[in-house]
Amino acid sequence: MLEPLLRQAVEKRLLRALDVQFALMLADESQPALMLAAAWISAEAGEGHVCLPLAQMTPAALFAGRHPELAAAIWQAAGAPEAWHNLLTGCEAVSDGSLATPLVLQQQRLYLNRMWQAEGQVAAFIAAPAAGELADSAALRPVLDQLFGQQPEDWQKIAAAVAITRKIAVISGGPGTGKTTTVAKLLAALIRLTPGPLRIQLAAPTGKAAARLTESLGKALQSLQLSAEEQQKFPAEATTLHRLLGAQPDSQRMRYHAANPLHLDVLVVDEASMVDLPMMAHLIAALPKQARVIFLGDRDQLASVEAGAVLGDICRLAEAGYSPARAQQLSQLTGCQLAGNDDGQASAVRDSICLLRKSYRFDAQSGIGQLALAVNDGDVARANAVFNAGFADIARYPLSSAAEYQQLLQDCVAGYQPYLQLVRQQAEPQQVMAAFARYQLLCALREGAFGVDGLNERIEQALHQRGLIQRPPVASGKWYAGRPVMIARNDRTLGLFNGDIGIALESGEGLKVFFPLPDGTIKAVQPSRLPPHDTAYAMTVHKSQGSEFEHTALVLPNHFLPVLTRELVYTAITRARERLSLYTDEAVWRQAVRVRTLRRSGLRERLGEWAGA
Repeated sequence: MLEPLLRQAVEKRLLRALDVQFALMLADESQPALMLAAAWISAEAGEGHVCLPLAQMTPAALFAGRHPELAAAIWQAAGAPEAWHNLLTGCEAVSDGSLATPLVLQQQRLYLNRMWQAEGQVAAFIAAPAAGELADSAALRPVLDQLFGQQPEDWQKIAAAVAITRKIAVISGGPGTGKTTTVAKLLAALIRLTPGPLRIQLAAPTGKAAARLTESLGKALQSLQLSAEEQQKFPAEATTLHRLLGAQPDSQRMRYHAANPLHLDVLVVDEASMVDLPMMAHLIAALPKQARVIFLGDRDQLASVEAGAVLGDICRLAEAGYSPARAQQLSQLTGCQLAGNDDGQASAVRDSICLLRKSYRFDAQSGIGQLALAVNDGDVARANAVFNAGFADIARYPLSSAAEYQQLLQDCVAGYQPYLQLVRQQAEPQQVMAAFARYQLLCALREGAFGVDGLNERIEQALHQRGLIQRPPVASGKWYAGRPVMIARNDRTLGLFNGDIGIALESGEGLKVFFPLPDGTIKAVQPSRLPPHDTAYAMTVHKSQGSEFEHTALVLPNHFLPVLTRELVYTAITRARERLSLYTDEAVWRQAVRVRTLRRSGLRERLGEWAGA
């Protein structure tokens, strides 16, 4: 009997109850192999994978090698075949996508139907025939020269030319490569080249990322010499993707979709690495046909929490370089010399991508920048050499004993003390929030002594013991002046969204939680009215995406777990603007830098198929 064994896998946290329930809906004990396949692909989606290649469906790959005895028992009970293709194609629950079946089998890849549809929608959109050429492309060169100057190699200028001459463009770059500056200038160029009104919208996956985009783009615009009329065409602030699309509470439905498209001409999506496959499909469906879309992000950062790694999959196509015709065009438009690559097998999508290559924030004297490069390359020896090179902006501390753990807590107390002193002095909310954002502890895990929950509790205890906060008795609740919280669920009524951070402060009407909004204003909310939220002295690296902190501290657990990957470490490192502190066991650190995040999908292959269609 297979079902009891699958239930055991749930108890061991190898499967979710949802995975088993889905499998039981599709198959009974007379179809044990299908039951296993259904539970497996459901679990893969829960882990962020879009599909399950049949070649991966082996006893050794089940549960990623964890609990091999249970995996072997399940495999035997399922009567799993050596060749899955024939078995799956004979099941009524599986089709090639031409029928409305729960599972889709295509090109030796097994999908949940909704993931297959979303991936196909994204592939068809990204690989659409190159459109968006300006009617008067001859006018573009002088405008770009005016905005960017004339340098022999200027990837920001090339990125602007890519975006302006394509309906769909992807711009990827690491920290400090000037993505926001590039966007400010390319939008200015579009405004100058487009007669009449131009409806521009800025968006990001989270409220924090939207606020940061609003702030950084505002600063970039101040350095541009724009007329009053040109300035009026720039959007005042960015919004979240959920707010842009009109997401409905507790529903997958959106207000804007194919039958009711968004009202815009140009859409800029920042932090695109955080956009999962289903959300990308929702966004694409809501775009009007004439819209120009620019995706910004860092392809090396963590992929989205949900399924897919859309930005990373797309940007890998850029490794082939530009086609000869595209390289010649971009050279003429920018004055930069680009060499094309005459690879007939390469996807045409490569001509719509630009990878920014120069960091203006981190140079050879920056330990943060050098460490990020070494980690991104998976080079442990080089990363350790960076730590040993005497850079003033990075430090690594051991975390193998109780004493070292206590030192971590004391360092956190020192990091948060400045903002809590402002709380005690009843400083203005803006001052308090700015001071809080200067230091942030990041974790890889949610639970345990090295996770968000455990560290938040212990940091609160340490701050209370030092007299920096006054925690109320347990029976009185969790609220006190200075408590930082992060919103965990969108609340459109309050205008608060997942990832927004607020701080509880005394006001004339008692304790309220103050949140910075994208337009620079402050919102005060009664604690009792808040949607689900968590204390935010410590936050996960995932939750930190879209944010930057003067001093970032990263703590890794004292034993290796699959969640510890190169991309997670790189993302945490690049949240630091001026200082980075790393707390880790040496063996855990080495393995984390070596391991890459793997998100299985068929997007790159399908982009090639669409491009050749």
